[in-house]
Amino acid sequence: MPWPFSKPAPAVVIEEKSLGDPTAELLELFGAIPAGTTISNAEALSVPAVSAAVRIISEAAASLDVKLKRKVGGSETDVEDHPAMKLLTGQANGWTSGFEIIRDLVAGALTKDQGGVAYVTKVNGEPREIIQYRDGVFTVDYDDVTGEPKYRISGQPVAAGYVLHVRGPFTKCPLTMARSAIATASAMEAYANGLWSNGARPGGVIESPKAIGAKSAREILAGWKAAFGGSANAGKTGLLWDGMTYKQMALTSVDGEFTASRTFQILEIARAFRVPPGMLYELSRNVWGNSEQQGKEFISYTLIPWLRILEGAFNRALLTDAERVEYRFMFDIDDTSQADLTARATSISTLITARVMNPNEAREWLGMPPRDGGDVFANPAIDTAPANDNQPKEAA
Repeated sequence: MPWPFSKPAPAVVIEEKSLGDPTAELLELFGAIPAGTTISNAEALSVPAVSAAVRIISEAAASLDVKLKRKVGGSETDVEDHPAMKLLTGQANGWTSGFEIIRDLVAGALTKDQGGVAYVTKVNGEPREIIQYRDGVFTVDYDDVTGEPKYRISGQPVAAGYVLHVRGPFTKCPLTMARSAIATASAMEAYANGLWSNGARPGGVIESPKAIGAKSAREILAGWKAAFGGSANAGKTGLLWDGMTYKQMALTSVDGEFTASRTFQILEIARAFRVPPGMLYELSRNVWGNSEQQGKEFISYTLIPWLRILEGAFNRALLTDAERVEYRFMFDIDDTSQADLTARATSISTLITARVMNPNEAREWLGMPPRDGGDVFANPAIDTAPANDNQPKEAA
């Protein structure tokens, strides 16, 4: 397979690297866990609240229409025939769609410290493919002074202009920064599983009026578990001998607040990813009013910042220096406001009446074709048609 870059591959430069600040991927690779945590990246994604937060952000970003705007005079027009648009809105390569590329870039930024990265194959400066390599193949290092990223694929240097790189504002991704909260949620889930597997009751103590040896204690305990342990044996009548008694252990106050504690951990994960709790299906405080408000906050404070990062990455890697003067990528977020059709119709009517937009611009906003005479800026409420002079149609 030929080298994918337009220039010959340079010689590999061996660099001495420090493990003083290892990434989560390195720690997981060598079987180590960061101090104070007990969960790996793969285990963290098995927590439902975490996977839900990652999916809702990444899939929401990929679901929006991406457009390429060109500034002409004082206005901007849509450009649909640019090679990059075919990759982002169609097939990014032979096995990946543009939707999947955008989704996986954002998901990588949320779950990997190096962020989401993809390589752009170019021919004569035009993007032809966008490829995401497997973890470990694509590496990112940063200059100790300026923080400039340096990219490598299988050890070979790659120019920054060929790389789509999406990452958050910190040196660690949200999943790594919330690892302790996620580990607690995972531990609670494991405890709940064990509690229900044992008949949803805490353990007990078998008391004997006389001393018994270690061997006898093990046999008694094994026999008791085999006969009465597990949810399948819940409710069966126990049988003891030699004056032994069974004392059921009561639920503690911590056990009594177990459900509330699990809810709190979902809130912690929601805070880490900046996702409204209702979108993670934690609906204890949701009503119709605040559900709509949470949706607006998700768009303004969670989704739009990630969209701006994506737009910047597209502008850097998919446009040439000359094109960036008049071209720019942008996501169309109008679709996120289409749920309330009544409010949308009211706003369109108000804008037409105020002569801010004409009817054809409003029809384009709704995805409808233009109509004759719709380019006129008029107020239908006060503008009247010319009076009828009662002339025949031919004479008029």
